[in-house]
Amino acid sequence: MKKFLTIVTMASLISGACAPKVPVTREDDTIDVYFGTEVADPYRWLEDDRSEETLAWVEAQNKVTDHYLKGIPFRGKLLERLKEVSNYGKIGIPGRERNGKWYFYRNDGLQNQSVLYEADAPDAEPRVFLDPNTLSEDGTVALKGTYFNHDCSLMAYGISRSGSDWQEFYVMDVKTGALLEDHIEWAKFSGAAWHGDGFYYSAYGIPEAGHEFSVKNEGHKVYYHKIGTPQSEDKVFFENPAEPLRFYLLDTNEEETLAFLYEDGADVGNNLYVKDLRKAGSPFVQITEDMKNSCSPVETDGEKIYLLTNKNAPLNRLVETTLKNPKAWKDVLPEGDCVLEGVTFVGERIIGTYMKDAATRAYSFALDGSDRKEIALPGLGSASFNGRLHEPWCYYAYTSFTVPGSIYKLDIASLESSVHAAPETAFDLSDFVTEQVFFSSKDGTRIPMFLTYRKGIEKDGSNPVYLYGYGGFDISLNPGFSATRIPFLEKGGIYAQANLRGGGEYGEKWHLAGTRLQKQNVFDDFIGAAEWLIAEGYTSPEKLAIVGGSNGGLLVGACMTQRPDLYAVAVPQVGVMDMLRYHKFTIGWNWAPDYGTSEESEEMFRCLCSYSPLHNLKPGTVYPATLVTTADHDDRVVPAHSFKFAATLQKCQAGSAPALIRIDTKAGHGGGKPLAKVLEEQADIYGFLMYNLGMKY
Repeated sequence: MKKFLTIVTMASLISGACAPKVPVTREDDTIDVYFGTEVADPYRWLEDDRSEETLAWVEAQNKVTDHYLKGIPFRGKLLERLKEVSNYGKIGIPGRERNGKWYFYRNDGLQNQSVLYEADAPDAEPRVFLDPNTLSEDGTVALKGTYFNHDCSLMAYGISRSGSDWQEFYVMDVKTGALLEDHIEWAKFSGAAWHGDGFYYSAYGIPEAGHEFSVKNEGHKVYYHKIGTPQSEDKVFFENPAEPLRFYLLDTNEEETLAFLYEDGADVGNNLYVKDLRKAGSPFVQITEDMKNSCSPVETDGEKIYLLTNKNAPLNRLVETTLKNPKAWKDVLPEGDCVLEGVTFVGERIIGTYMKDAATRAYSFALDGSDRKEIALPGLGSASFNGRLHEPWCYYAYTSFTVPGSIYKLDIASLESSVHAAPETAFDLSDFVTEQVFFSSKDGTRIPMFLTYRKGIEKDGSNPVYLYGYGGFDISLNPGFSATRIPFLEKGGIYAQANLRGGGEYGEKWHLAGTRLQKQNVFDDFIGAAEWLIAEGYTSPEKLAIVGGSNGGLLVGACMTQRPDLYAVAVPQVGVMDMLRYHKFTIGWNWAPDYGTSEESEEMFRCLCSYSPLHNLKPGTVYPATLVTTADHDDRVVPAHSFKFAATLQKCQAGSAPALIRIDTKAGHGGGKPLAKVLEEQADIYGFLMYNLGMKY
């Protein structure tokens, strides 16, 4: 019989400064040896997230956490306010015209999933085309992507269940809306690329029952599915058994004349291959051979292929090549002084979106890269464009910290914008302002940060601050709106978003400066942000909360263990907390280019050990009030990271602040989560955060 954990009797959970009584987690004698160094892992058994003992642990932890959160006096009022401010119509950017129809997403307010609409013109009355809310009663089935074939007679669409990265594909008759019998299961990290009477998709083998959400993903293959046949007859189109830890994704251009094969997983970039689909038996031709650089096609025009790449251009450049000689590149938009973030071909011109100090700047160019003209955007925010080469206008989406997402129509000849769709909201943000500040990190590097708050705040150290960061994988944190921040801002809070090294805000050099042996730079940047906010009088350690998810959860875990005195609250969400074993689960091995692994060298092992959140918790230390969050279907950063970290934190916590874990059900890493679940989670996070910062509601 298994030895189950002992559950301590729960006392009153909300009683001034008293921390709630938490379950005592069983320890075992597991020890690993790395380069002669023994490392204990007493909660290794929690890695089996389907065992009876782990399930009992989850139930016990959630019972304590739920009791605590429900005891927060204003939690109910906060949830109601979150629903009020989120209840407004949201509309997506119109997709490209397809066979006389236009498609876009819309959410009427509190729908769990946004609905795909069809219209005869961008301004015509739309009709529901595909409503993912009808695919499940609780909204936990999410639409992951839609893919039309060349003549727009068929559309494949991908779904995920309960937030998992596993995907299923269905096929719809566009004219009638009827589903075909085609059904693809166990696809992963895949789209549907049409060619002829079928489409390509990527998948692993069917996982072992009971280990679907933790098994290591190896052997990614590209399959071809012919419409009208069962999945069992799908043919392997491409595989590379010699490299089981690589991803392979195939895409076709809109005309279905070219196929592009992406290969990544070995470094921070990717290889790219091209194949002429007009010639039977034509081979894939390799375009790039250095996976230290990224390269992706953005447009094809006849024999011309346009690529966006950072090869020999850390801030990115746009190049032109041909199928006949794909390794011969000609610069169209050479590397400039800020990051070339995106490229759209429209109106016989090129729109280039650039990232300057993490915000968008947009310019129009002739097709040869000359005749640069700036496109006036509504303000300091983020913009993305969608259009076609031969159309004289396009649409773009714009958002900022104080402007909900709006859609604009751009006339390419005049470069004048007009509002296509702007949300009508029941809240007023005119009393709030965003400023961008810069501070020096530990080594003197200049770091940008956005601050959003109510006008007229006093810099007397009394303001509650929600400090958010990420710092990894070339991902940039740009200005963007979230209704869930409004209640916190209304009660005098400051939202701070720091643009740390490891991200993509200043190109590949900025990214690499926060990776592998340089990862400590990211934590120094975040700690520097907190110290600057305190020194400048915006807040104090008693009023400061740090929050981050995924790699940002690692960030919060590392910073709360390195400087536990600096913050009152820490919320590490779905974080990578065990840096010695992260690569052993699902796709964790794919993060090695950013992190390194504990097995590759003693130097890397010691580097990872120096900041791994799990391994730097120390008994007898006063840690901030901490709410760890994870989910049972997270098959990207497996829940074991958070389980082991929470158990260790609860053992080490010497202060009176709570150390809790919130484990969501029928949810994953975050993508596709139904709005109802999002608002419940945010009510818990903001409730925990505001309550432990001494805020009222």
